[in-house]
Amino acid sequence: METRTRSVVKAMIWNMIGLAMMALVGLMATGSLALGGKMALVNAALGLSMYLVYERIWARISWGRANV
Repeated sequence: METRTRSVVKAMIWNMIGLAMMALVGLMATGSLALGGKMALVNAALGLSMYLVYERIWARISWGRANV
């Protein structure tokens, strides 16, 4: 089972990647860096929260794990 700290670090790194990609998509879609950035921040906050919940749920599911 993963520690909560590992889940948080993984989520934050993933969130930074997603933030950069969403800012780029927002800029391309709107032509506005400010609006694209705002869209990216909202997406990042929601994405981080949902990813943490998702990771913690999967950490409790034993299906598909190999016993090493």
